[in-house]
Amino acid sequence: MKKFFSGNPGKKQTAARPGRWERFRRHKRGYVSLWIFGALFVVSLFSEFVANDRPLLLRYDGAFYFPVFKNYSELVFGGEFDINADYRDPYIARLIASKGWMIMPPIAFSYNTINYTLPSPAPSPPSRENWFGTDDRGRDVAARLLYGFRISVLFGLTLTFFSSIAGIALGALQGYYGGVLDIVFQRFMEVWSGMPTLFLLIILSSVIEPNFFWLLGITLLFGWMSLTGVVRAEFLRARNFEYVLAARAMGMRHSRIMFVHILPNAMTSALSYLPFILGGSITTLTSLDFLGFGLPVGSPSLGELLAQGKANLQAPWLGIAAFVILALTLTLLVFIGEGIRDAFDPRRNI
Repeated sequence: MKKFFSGNPGKKQTAARPGRWERFRRHKRGYVSLWIFGALFVVSLFSEFVANDRPLLLRYDGAFYFPVFKNYSELVFGGEFDINADYRDPYIARLIASKGWMIMPPIAFSYNTINYTLPSPAPSPPSRENWFGTDDRGRDVAARLLYGFRISVLFGLTLTFFSSIAGIALGALQGYYGGVLDIVFQRFMEVWSGMPTLFLLIILSSVIEPNFFWLLGITLLFGWMSLTGVVRAEFLRARNFEYVLAARAMGMRHSRIMFVHILPNAMTSALSYLPFILGGSITTLTSLDFLGFGLPVGSPSLGELLAQGKANLQAPWLGIAAFVILALTLTLLVFIGEGIRDAFDPRRNI
């Protein structure tokens, strides 16, 4: 058996176990998935620079303009009306080309830009101008996928963050104090979790005009229980440990014992669930959009594209494009969750 020695040859040492981040890096599938998902999310955060009907940079008559940040009247470029310049208008494009140039994004369409020069009636198939085709209103599918992915992930991250805070806090209170508080709250959770969540979301969304924050609040009403059971079990197990009993005997505040001494150990289990909660949040928003009870009409949405694919079976690129993006997102999150689970599992030394 190989021995490891330090400067003192009489002292035997063992090889250090890899840390959690190192164990996660060795989980190739989860590590690569994290990089792919992170890259897609970062690109979507700068969607205006990737898919937009405004130039990134414009030079006209010796001056530089940045239409991606600011609206300019077409009078600035020699137009006839005091309205925002339409840079896809051939007339405005010729005026700019006569005294300068402009640099368009890789996708020269925003999520709500209608292409009036389609070679066939909308929805039109993929082409060099519209990479993934257009929807039934003539809007570019690639641009709507990019913006829709950003909204879905931001919605999922926000919902995961707030639902995790609520679930962890309530689970900690249940597990630490136990007794009547734990029994009453468990009965409440059994009743609350037994409600038809999707139907209630549809009813509330049909009564209130939906938007991003209303949907977030309504979904949060039913999404906070994901981590409550896990954290409760960890607190029930740890509240009778010797170091907790000693801290109580020394007069330490309950809040400090809960959130400084017990919570870090409970978070080991909770962190493994976060990617799966994120995936479920994205699926919830997509389901509501698919059924027509989600984001306002016209908003970029993966669920709305799926609904268009269902309504336009003669245009399979609509449903296929949205399905591929959604399936890829959920698959990456599952792989990331597996990597985190294995990295925090003390029985694994990968």
